[in-house]
Amino acid sequence: MELETPLDMICRIIVRAREWDAQVPSNEPDEVDEDGPISTDDEYDVLIDEKNDSVEAEIEAALDDLAEDQRAEILALAWIGNGTFDISDWDEAISEAADPDSDPILEQLMDMPMLAAYLDAGLEAFDLSCDGIGQIE
Repeated sequence: MELETPLDMICRIIVRAREWDAQVPSNEPDEVDEDGPISTDDEYDVLIDEKNDSVEAEIEAALDDLAEDQRAEILALAWIGNGTFDISDWDEAISEAADPDSDPILEQLMDMPMLAAYLDAGLEAFDLSCDGIGQIE
């Protein structure tokens, strides 16, 4: 079996997904009192890489650059990586990922915790890796 999606594109998505996975939700409360917003002003807040829309937008743009069958392949690859399917069930995973009655592929991928790790593991199942490609060493 050979992947139709270019390996460098999968690796680009993995790099961005690692950034996405490393971010955390803001710890600032949404509370407001009569003096304005209530803030904890934690001295370590500056060290927290909070979720931002730009990384998500980069992942979505990378996925939008792919054909529908390639997006299905990315989702199937993540499913192989997280153990939902085995590599021997590749055709079934692709078929289910491409099912028009299921949730949109982009939504499923963005809701997947540890997306980068799952894609890495999926590549490993194909004896592929991102070592030496682009920003990944």
